[in-house]
Amino acid sequence: MKILGTGSYLPVNVVTNEALTHLVDTSDEWIVERTGIRERRISKGEENSEQAIKAGRCALEDSGLKPEDIELIIVATVTSNYVTPSIACIVQEALGIPKAIAFDINAACAGFLYAMNTARCFFASGMVNNALIIGSETLSKITDYTDRQTCILFADASGAAVVQRDENERFWTELGADGTKHDVIHCKQKPLNNCLVEGKDEIDYIHMEGREVYKFVVKEIPLLIKRVIEKSGIDIENVKYFILHQANKRMNEIIAKKLGVSFDKFPCNIEKMGNTSAASIPVLLDEINRKGMLQSGDYVLLSSFGAGMTWGASLFQWKC
Repeated sequence: MKILGTGSYLPVNVVTNEALTHLVDTSDEWIVERTGIRERRISKGEENSEQAIKAGRCALEDSGLKPEDIELIIVATVTSNYVTPSIACIVQEALGIPKAIAFDINAACAGFLYAMNTARCFFASGMVNNALIIGSETLSKITDYTDRQTCILFADASGAAVVQRDENERFWTELGADGTKHDVIHCKQKPLNNCLVEGKDEIDYIHMEGREVYKFVVKEIPLLIKRVIEKSGIDIENVKYFILHQANKRMNEIIAKKLGVSFDKFPCNIEKMGNTSAASIPVLLDEINRKGMLQSGDYVLLSSFGAGMTWGASLFQWKC
């Protein structure tokens, strides 16, 4: 697999830490010290599918491919504005992609890596050659703005990549999940309420056991990254960038320290973006790609974790 193009879309509405101090008992200093976040983007009047379309269009334009070249569309999200159809089908229509396999997946913050590796399996099967993968979230719609543990973190954004089958790929990966930890981060479906079944007409919000997430991440993610690098046979010093899920800057600093790698090799945009779940990795990847920070032959490692618990890491060689 190789990446032909990247794209992203950020809502224009910026919510600072100072703005949140009017909603919950917090401060800019408290948030920055614990998370590294100073501001985040919150969608106003836009649906998740609209964001995904804009990010997908940017990636398609960057790739140089035509809409008819895309044979597979996968959208990773936990905040679809549709129960059905999938956002992928909405994207297909909007971008004028005539025929493609299209579906959404839910692997929370690890969703983009799950989508990327799913596309790679389609390539291996010989079914398709080109795919559009998108991570898109409107987490503000399921965030409780009276809960200071979560409302300081979550935000909205969409990121995308066009990927292509590559028989000469240099790509190593590991995905996993542990369902015994499914309640560490969760958000339940809106309770049923209709004329046949009595229920409560209210929506649930994201619930997170922050300490449990922290313990899991700082223990397991460095080990995961080490396993993938060992599988590749590449020296860790030869990995140019470690693009981690932007959940918490302090956790990523600990991961870098445990790997014995300078944090300079860990691009970071959480200060201005917050935690955008499945969108965080493709948004950051698009940012460094458009800044010209990637050269052909560079080794790049992506790693993420999310509700489930789900996790993944992929190491690959960037090709222009």
